[in-house]
Amino acid sequence: MSLTPPKIGPYHLNSLLILAPMAGITDRPQRNLCRRYGASLAIAEMVTSNIDLWHSQKSRHRLPHQEDTEPKAIQIAGTEPNLMANAASANVALGAQIIDINMGCPAKKVCNKAAGSALMKDEKLVAKILESVVAAVKVPVTLKMRTGWDKDHKNAINIAKIAEQCGIQAITIHGRTRTDLYKGEAEYDTIAEVKQQIKIPVFANGDIDSPQKAQFVLNYTAADALLIGRAAQGNPWLFREINHFLATGNYYPPPTYILALHNLYGEFSGLRVARKHIGWYLSHLPEGKVLIPEFNLLQTAQQQIDYIQHFFIQLIA
Repeated sequence: MSLTPPKIGPYHLNSLLILAPMAGITDRPQRNLCRRYGASLAIAEMVTSNIDLWHSQKSRHRLPHQEDTEPKAIQIAGTEPNLMANAASANVALGAQIIDINMGCPAKKVCNKAAGSALMKDEKLVAKILESVVAAVKVPVTLKMRTGWDKDHKNAINIAKIAEQCGIQAITIHGRTRTDLYKGEAEYDTIAEVKQQIKIPVFANGDIDSPQKAQFVLNYTAADALLIGRAAQGNPWLFREINHFLATGNYYPPPTYILALHNLYGEFSGLRVARKHIGWYLSHLPEGKVLIPEFNLLQTAQQQIDYIQHFFIQLIA
């Protein structure tokens, strides 16, 4: 296992850990927080390739902003090569420095439109999309995918080779098929096989939720880096813990954030978004089932701040 962080185009990552893009989760406060705790890259939430739909408040929050930490990476999803190329160019014009293509999302509303992991069924279309996006921008383009559509149709190796030929600079593989959704356990054999077949960086994803699991996956797959998704919900310091463990073999002792959510979304929406984020934090605690309903009843930003401050004072005491 190499502890040398990989490059994505001209960008040298400073650790082996990347925050995976997750719709409704990896907003800017969450990305910046995970970067602060040791993620070398935090990929913004997926946006549609249809630029005409970018005028909603939801899309505006997801697009690149000046305040984002560099390198700024965003994920795009769609099925039309021209639309995907236009979306990539528009994001670069807004400041994106890395474009990630979504061929890994298993959600029905995405796959029913033949996007996300459904694209893995059509390797010719995959090639057209990748070629179009790479040709449209001068920044690095990466790809996130799964092992295949189902257990009988695992074609990650084929698509990885296509991606390399098309100029993709790095590939992330989630160790499940589309039909697996997030059920069962991720498998890493396919990731290891892909790593042996191509020369561009390969990133492993799926069920990496502890320092020990991170080290196991790196050793088993020889991956160049790891993407961490659901395990970072309510636990952004997981990146610090894993980095410390990989470097020293020792565990890092565990530490807040809410103002950033209120500042980004405004008090009305920020209250509701904070309930989601803080709920994930509190869910890790034995008393979480009591604390979460209490927190969700709070009606002002100041009440939320006071509640969290009081909670941590009690925790320290």
